[in-house]
Amino acid sequence: MASRDLYNNVGVTLAVSPAVLTATNTSAAIDLAGFEGATVVITTGAIAGAGNFTPKLTHSDTSGGTYTDVAAADLIGSFPAVLAADTAYKVGYKGAKQFVKTVLTLNSGTSIAASAVIVKSHARSKPVA
Repeated sequence: MASRDLYNNVGVTLAVSPAVLTATNTSAAIDLAGFEGATVVITTGAIAGAGNFTPKLTHSDTSGGTYTDVAAADLIGSFPAVLAADTAYKVGYKGAKQFVKTVLTLNSGTSIAASAVIVKSHARSKPVA
């Protein structure tokens, strides 16, 4: 494995399919088993009707358990207060919970085109399939 190889060292999971969101979107539970960290990547496109969305990450010990907001101490970087059009964001997760969910909350307005991906990192077993 090449020393500059990223492909075999990360896992990628789609949290929010690229779409025009017109309501709050909470992703399915994303399992971080086998990884020591993760990065949330959110991309946005056009905003219609002054769509105002706030992103956050929640976590839990079990997939069907109670999800709580991730504390700032468990994040690397921070989420913006409001998503802007045509922008890419990244925020790292260093918490100890096995499951995470992305939440894009509609505060006001109509819609935003957005997607979210979880890049799982620091794999315990390599190469990652």
